[in-house]
Amino acid sequence: MKDEYKTIRELSTGEFRDKGSKFLAYAWPVYTQEEWQEHVNELKKEHFKAVHYCFAYRLGTDNNEFRANDDGEPSGSAGRPILGQIDSFGLTNILVVVVRYWGGTKLGIPGLINAYKTSSAAALQHAEIIEKTVEDIFRISFDYALMSNVMNAVKKVGVEMIHQDFSTTATLDIAIRKSEVEETCHQIRAQVAGVRIEEVEKWEKIEGFELKYLETR
Repeated sequence: MKDEYKTIRELSTGEFRDKGSKFLAYAWPVYTQEEWQEHVNELKKEHFKAVHYCFAYRLGTDNNEFRANDDGEPSGSAGRPILGQIDSFGLTNILVVVVRYWGGTKLGIPGLINAYKTSSAAALQHAEIIEKTVEDIFRISFDYALMSNVMNAVKKVGVEMIHQDFSTTATLDIAIRKSEVEETCHQIRAQVAGVRIEEVEKWEKIEGFELKYLETR
């Protein structure tokens, strides 16, 4: 599995007009089904006088999760051209929605393909494209007596701390690059336990310490 990919940093927009019809393109970084659905629903409320809300998205790094939706336009004339632009920019974890306002004149299938392609391309050309790595999120739960060991271990291996809670129990959420998970977890456990890394696999449990997988992002 690849653990590097390109996406966009934040919302970006583009516009194309042809024979009175207006095509407004919106591109967002998204990571879940719920996110893209929320953005599409928001646009339908904001542009309630529009006639079509065509979109495409691609999620993940294995190229298997994607969708192209024509929303009532002729088959293949909207969603596919949008998805084609996502792919031509080499992006994933992204949603592009094109809102169409009717201009009174039919464009024909070639005209529609051009309109949805051009408006999508405009939104992506305006976007800030960034490179990201796939990360697994882990939660460290530990006794306060191990605070110094845990914080030193996390600092030494150089992982990102994304959340910490030192209320009733001490927890720390960290992000580890997916391709480095096994080695990094071994390093953390070895540091906390005060043993060499080759010994850490022998430890089934470290008293007062737990390292638990939460999610992949």
